[in-house]
Amino acid sequence: MAHAYWRERSAPYKPGQTVAFKVSRSKIELFMQCPRCFWLDVRLKITRPSSPPFNINKAIDELFKKEFDGYRAQKQPHPLMLEYKVDAIPYADNRLNTWRENFVGVVAVHEPTNLHVFGAVDDLWVNLAGEVIVVDYKATSKDREVSIDSDWQISYKRQMEVYQWLLRHNGLTVQNTGYFVYANGRADLDAFNDRVEFRTKVIPYTGSDAWVEPTLLKMKKCMDSDNMPPIGDAAMGGPCDYCTYAKARTELTLKALQARK
Repeated sequence: MAHAYWRERSAPYKPGQTVAFKVSRSKIELFMQCPRCFWLDVRLKITRPSSPPFNINKAIDELFKKEFDGYRAQKQPHPLMLEYKVDAIPYADNRLNTWRENFVGVVAVHEPTNLHVFGAVDDLWVNLAGEVIVVDYKATSKDREVSIDSDWQISYKRQMEVYQWLLRHNGLTVQNTGYFVYANGRADLDAFNDRVEFRTKVIPYTGSDAWVEPTLLKMKKCMDSDNMPPIGDAAMGGPCDYCTYAKARTELTLKALQARK
């Protein structure tokens, strides 16, 4: 029997197709990191090697959702919201379960590109003015206080901004400031005892989704081209590790084949 989370792989993109092509929030991030990897994915279905699943993080996400859902039902702020002076309560909407579901999420069809854009949110809050607040759960284990200040965490920020863009395209008034609920597992205790203790911090982030639409236009142009983008500096800084490895591996293989002749 197929696994419950299994989904049929979508067909590769065909230039000129009339059916809206699905691009997830993570596909937008892939394009931002490396247009070549993105093109190979959507045109040829050649995907980057996947990383191992973060099952502990997934468990923490699910527990956070249950915890905040309890306060959502009561229409009361969570203690973390009070501690960090966030004047809001968990947002109640009958679409929330759908918006949280992987491979479904919040959906908006971008008409200029005919791209079906989607992304699954972790949580939504709402303030007294009726503005919806995007909330993302994160978990790690560091020997220092968590932050979103590292260069590589630009992907976290873009993730939140895509969610804000999607919700606005569903008619919601969305606050520019979202929050990361960031749990940090402690490794400074004397023993495990079948329990990991976390300290959770609520980190505000004020961003802008103004980059999303221009990026979708660039993605569509990339998708429509029959020419694979060249290997170059990735947006994250420095050459794409995946492209660099693939090029080096191919060159070694060709050299080995030539040596056998």
